[in-house]
Amino acid sequence: MKLEHINAIVSGAASGIGRAFALELARAGARVHAADLDAAGLRRLEEDAAGLPGSVRGSVLDVSQEAAVRAFLKTTSEQAEPANLLVNNAGILRDGWLVRLDVEGFVRKLPTAQWRSVLETNLTAPYLLSREFAAARVESGLKTPGLIVNVSSVTSAGNPGQSNYAASKAGLDALTRTWALELAPFGIRVAGIAPGLTDTPMAAGLAPATREELIAQVPLRRMAEPAEIWQGLKFIIECDYFNGRIIAIDGGATFS
Repeated sequence: MKLEHINAIVSGAASGIGRAFALELARAGARVHAADLDAAGLRRLEEDAAGLPGSVRGSVLDVSQEAAVRAFLKTTSEQAEPANLLVNNAGILRDGWLVRLDVEGFVRKLPTAQWRSVLETNLTAPYLLSREFAAARVESGLKTPGLIVNVSSVTSAGNPGQSNYAASKAGLDALTRTWALELAPFGIRVAGIAPGLTDTPMAAGLAPATREELIAQVPLRRMAEPAEIWQGLKFIIECDYFNGRIIAIDGGATFS
């Protein structure tokens, strides 16, 4: 797929990795439908994309809500032909240990609401977006290639204090491989990117000691820049034979 021929949907596009994806796609001449809950962030994204060869149009969207996702995909399809690239990038952290003892000796458990909120955004939302994206292309009878890229994480292998996040990303990896098999007959590739610790607002929210501990696990002794994660997406888009695989961009780190 050529970058200038891309009509993309990018979730979680108002900041961090998603913002870098949206801007780089527009810089290459693509049309981008940017989805996020952060209306102000989307406005800044549109302003920064003004004047680029491509375009960015922001939409406030809760990607975990089925009716909202269906309406969003319907709108994007009506504005032009169905998108040919979906980047499932939206994700949240709600860290906590499954069970722990506090300083007073009381047992604290990971709240169910905390578990569900992460699974809904990080796993259910990609399912909803991918289902509607694929259905729109199949229903339209398009013969041109399509692509779904799921943004996972190296913590899919497991990381203490991140039961919900690790489970959501491991599930996303399994969906990547499953959908690659299911959707190939329709000309839709599915692949994934697993970033390591990246310099984003999400990482900025980590406690300084935690952040330094994670950086110490990276052989390169630094965080990735969002632009470096973009290089993985660019490769997947341009390599039409890449399918069903997940690229780790983590500086050689293993979080376990």
